[in-house]
Amino acid sequence: MEHEFKKTAVIFKAFCDENRIKILQLLQSGEKCACMLLEEMNITQPTLSHHMKILCDSGIVTGRKEGKWMHYSISEAGIERAQEYLDSLKNVKEENHNE
Repeated sequence: MEHEFKKTAVIFKAFCDENRIKILQLLQSGEKCACMLLEEMNITQPTLSHHMKILCDSGIVTGRKEGKWMHYSISEAGIERAQEYLDSLKNVKEENHNE
């Protein structure tokens, strides 16, 4: 169970930065090369790498190397895991107060 808490925290850490949110917005229209993301963002290449590592480690984004460039896209499976967790929060369990 503790492992599941850590995995969930890693997923939601990916959403806790405005640059990562912007990256996700850019990826909504499809796969993007790191060079294309850099053109759209006002950050350095090492900063982009840092954010992409967090997004990829969370499973929300996947990356593939083509030549010298990395290409990134949103992971449907990663988004489904995040959505499943959010959906589970809607299932509030009532405590029995009649004891």
